[in-house]
Amino acid sequence: MDAILEKLTNPGFDLEKVRSDFAYLELEGPIIYLDNAATTQRPNQVIDRMSDFYRFENGNPLRGAHRLGAAATEAMVNSRARVAKFINSKSVREIIFTRNASEALNLVTYTWALDNLKPGDQILITRMEHHSNFVNWQFAAQKTGAELSFIELTSDYQLDMADYKSKISERTKVVAFSAASNVLGTMPDTREIIKIAKQHGALTVVDAAQLVPHIKVDVQDLDCDFLAFSGHKMLAPLGIGVLYGKAEILNKISPFQYGGEMIEYVEDQSSTYAEIPYKFEAGTQDVGGMVGLATAIDYLEDVGLTNIAEYEAALADYCVAELEQLPDLEIYHPRQGVKGPAIAFNVMGAHPHDVATILDYHGVAIRAGHHCTQPLHRYLGQNSTNRVSFAFYNTKQEIDLFIEALHDVRDIMQLG
Repeated sequence: MDAILEKLTNPGFDLEKVRSDFAYLELEGPIIYLDNAATTQRPNQVIDRMSDFYRFENGNPLRGAHRLGAAATEAMVNSRARVAKFINSKSVREIIFTRNASEALNLVTYTWALDNLKPGDQILITRMEHHSNFVNWQFAAQKTGAELSFIELTSDYQLDMADYKSKISERTKVVAFSAASNVLGTMPDTREIIKIAKQHGALTVVDAAQLVPHIKVDVQDLDCDFLAFSGHKMLAPLGIGVLYGKAEILNKISPFQYGGEMIEYVEDQSSTYAEIPYKFEAGTQDVGGMVGLATAIDYLEDVGLTNIAEYEAALADYCVAELEQLPDLEIYHPRQGVKGPAIAFNVMGAHPHDVATILDYHGVAIRAGHHCTQPLHRYLGQNSTNRVSFAFYNTKQEIDLFIEALHDVRDIMQLG
């Protein structure tokens, strides 16, 4: 515990300065925001940059033959380059802008899966997947006749690698998995999962929505085929996401949507399509969101991804230790290995929505529900859970107030 407290006291960045960048902390109340796995708050720098774009650079990118159109195009190009550098893709052409990680994962399903899977093939996903990386593969299996199989979890809520190795085979055509659970905080060995998949000739699809905001990601080092993430979980605005895909795969698959800017030539009965990434970006794109995402990346890297990972891990470890002191409380979070800053729990005898409502009365914002992971919750034997999730602008003091408020939950619910 001493090492945890030392990291919380000396996080490697100016925590007070960071917190001054987030306007929500100025609200009357105040609010203790512990729902970062759902969406993060935005620093003033991101909001200001987006405001400047709409004030001074607002044109339709790739279209207008005028100064503002050129400014918008430049903003799009620069933002794509910033994302490519952030995840170390070989080329900016491998970065496709989407609305969110869900759309990015659907793009893979509709373009690659429907054209490449057939009866007898296996799709392998994990028990802890978010519905965005679960329902789409159900759909692919139903449409193609492929079999959908699941990698199970250990008693410590880790991905069961022995189960993975026993289920993958030459029939396995795609391995799609979350690099960090939005419920458990589980962070499986992404590199090893991909390595094993490659040995069997399987395509790899990584849902990195809960990973990219917290740990440095290098897609070339991972050697994944596809990787998806959302801007709104990493300080950027709602409605912007990214799909990374290897160029050699993207060049072979069909467009996801059809319309303006994704075409090369249109004849009466046929069309040819633009080069990647534009082939997958039909219509006017959210350039304001792109510049917000690029600015969010700048902010994260200024704080330091290593600093963020270490500090958030200390927040989560401290919170788990405090939760373990409370009676009649179940915690769904690994105790060993690398873990993300999301912790699911239940107060026995209290419905999660009642817990969240009482905490909100105390100014503490957490999540209650199944968190878009109904199959995982069936595995846990729970219809729903509470979830607390941290970002690097949270503090030990906020966790202490959260724990105090949980005591009040027990009193109000007359749980002893």
